[in-house]
Amino acid sequence: MDFRELPSARCSVARTAALVGDAWTVLVLRDLFNGIRRFDDLTAHLGIARNVLTRRLVTLTESGLVEKVPYREPGRRERHEYRLTPAGRDLRPVLLAMLDYGDRHLAGADGPPMRVEHAGCGAPVHVEVRCAEGHVVESGTRLNTLALEPALRAG
Repeated sequence: MDFRELPSARCSVARTAALVGDAWTVLVLRDLFNGIRRFDDLTAHLGIARNVLTRRLVTLTESGLVEKVPYREPGRRERHEYRLTPAGRDLRPVLLAMLDYGDRHLAGADGPPMRVEHAGCGAPVHVEVRCAEGHVVESGTRLNTLALEPALRAG
C-alpha cells in the first residue's frame, strides 16, 4: 500500500508529535534525561512558569512517559520527583537526534554548547540510523514508506 493512503493522523510521527511536539515538553524531557527531577529544580533550570510545567508533567505522566515518585527530606513534607519510565527513556534517540541537528545547523560560530558522552568510554554519542540488515542509512538515502494494511482498515 502507498503511504498516501494512510490517514495522516494515524501515522506514528503524528501521534508522537501530538504527545511531545511542544517545545516546553521536549525541554522538560531533556532535563529529566539529565537528572533534573524535582519540580522546583525544573522550574528554576528551565525558567518555565509553574502552571505550564504542571501541565506538561501531568501530560507526560498520564501518557506513561514519566512517573511521579514521592520523596521526603528530613524534617520536610513529602514531595514528588519525576522519573522517566521505559517508554520515556525510549525517546532518548529522538532528543539526541535533535541535539545532533542543532549542533550541525544551529550552533553558530561558537559551536555546540555541550557534548553528550558515553559514560563507559568518554566518546561522544551520536544517533545513527540503520536498516534491519545493518546498513547505515544516511540523510540522503532513499527510503520507501509503506502503509500497512491494519492501519488502513482502522483509518
